[in-house]
Amino acid sequence: MAQATQTSVVVIGGSLVGLSTALFLSDRGIPVVVIERHKDSSLHPRAIGYTHRTIELLRSVGIEDRIPDDKSKTIPGKPRRVKVDSLSGKWYDETHWTANQPQGSKPAEGSNGPPGDAGPFSPSKATAIAQDNIEPILRNRAVELGADLRLGCKMTSFSQDQDYVTVTATDDSGAEFTVRARYMVACDGGRSAVREALGIKQTGVGHLRTLRSILFRCPPINKYLERGFVQFAYDTPEFEGFLTTYMDGRWALMTTITDPSTPTPSDAAQRALIRLAAGPNEPLQDSDITLLAEGQWELSALIASSFTSGRVHLAGDAAHTLPPNRGGYGANTGIADAHNIAWKIAAVLAGRARPDLLDTYDAERRPVAVTRHDQIFARPDYRQYLRPGSEWLDKEIPVLDDVAMELGQIYRSDAVIGADSSLPDARRPDEWAGQPGTRAPHLWLSKAGGDKVSTLDVIGKDWVLISEDGSWAEAAGKSDNCGFVQIGGEDLHPVDGEEAFRKAFGLEASGAALIRPDGFVAWRAVQKPASAIADFLEAFGKVSHAA
Repeated sequence: MAQATQTSVVVIGGSLVGLSTALFLSDRGIPVVVIERHKDSSLHPRAIGYTHRTIELLRSVGIEDRIPDDKSKTIPGKPRRVKVDSLSGKWYDETHWTANQPQGSKPAEGSNGPPGDAGPFSPSKATAIAQDNIEPILRNRAVELGADLRLGCKMTSFSQDQDYVTVTATDDSGAEFTVRARYMVACDGGRSAVREALGIKQTGVGHLRTLRSILFRCPPINKYLERGFVQFAYDTPEFEGFLTTYMDGRWALMTTITDPSTPTPSDAAQRALIRLAAGPNEPLQDSDITLLAEGQWELSALIASSFTSGRVHLAGDAAHTLPPNRGGYGANTGIADAHNIAWKIAAVLAGRARPDLLDTYDAERRPVAVTRHDQIFARPDYRQYLRPGSEWLDKEIPVLDDVAMELGQIYRSDAVIGADSSLPDARRPDEWAGQPGTRAPHLWLSKAGGDKVSTLDVIGKDWVLISEDGSWAEAAGKSDNCGFVQIGGEDLHPVDGEEAFRKAFGLEASGAALIRPDGFVAWRAVQKPASAIADFLEAFGKVSHAA
């Protein structure tokens, strides 16, 4: 008889997004079981760049300080790419992420970094760390918080009814077990079996090409990183491909294959390709090249037509398959999905919110994915791959600011008041100035004891009303589930003064902003009205979907 487990949430897929989902749920005290077919991280990592926002989310669950603090892996802007004949041969002009505008945006005010540096808007640093190095950090923290990780296990079927989702799976011995949960989050990749079983269609540019990738070490070519470039594009009669580094001594060489059934090249053939990439002026011995792994994968761009079906929610590549890109729109988008659905499921399971709060997951996250899909093909890196006749060739898609894309995409849903369709899809945080539907601004605050914290640290993981005016505490106190944080009170003072707080949040001295458990602004009163308590309670009841 199959062993049965009862839990609150079952997560299918335990890679970056599945682990993040388990981590964010466990951090909120929600029991979760993760079913992952592999016993460990992939030998051939795909993701490498993690944005300021992703590191903020890891900060919120207490593991920012576990991310290796290596300045050589800190990303001040977008990864730099150059077209070359070979590493030791001719180099051409830099290929910018945004055409005719290096790094894709103006420098942030107060930043000494390059354009596209979001540093002044975040307490965290973006970083370049390979997927197989960050996954153990997520995995260990999820287990510390109580997550049940079933590694080496494979889902064979699932069903759902009005109250539960039931998953049947097998472990590595072939023994069958079942997991019964209130909700499922499917993080099972671009070829999601869950999405297929639900009959959810996909739209987008579609299949681009099939790639073969060789992961290797080759110390003699590390010197070519000294000019600041980490990506190298090849398009010569002898060789077409793409070379990039994981910033830890490992390199990945990708080549296009026209026939997916082409046999895996021999070790000698793989070394020959690496020698072509290095060029004739960098002679390499077999002993210079250590082959680590080889893989084949489909380069595609597709968005699920719905991220939710009943009690099942799609996240990561299962919801949006986006090709690797310099904007960081792949893994980072999936990790943000995980954070969004986790707090909502937690609120519903705790009885604080009605189940219809979960409808806002699709309403908020799918437009973000669509915008990121379109931004990828508005830029030269991938626009070149669009086929003649593609509708995306004819689309007039304005290129959005890099900082806006990372920290300023807006949510429009029933969990926000004041974010209508007249507003743009994204703006920089300093331009939004606390606009409802956007991430709450980061400001440094000094505490009474002299410590410095971010506004993102003090808003915590629950609903919070934030204001300079302490009288708003009465309004928050009349709600069932909202805290109050006073800026400029006894303990928290903006390092740059109260006016900086007002400017960042778009408030007058008497105004207040309601911050959601995910750190997004749900509602604000620019100044305190006579009916402040009634206005707040009405707004809070609506956006929180109070049960």
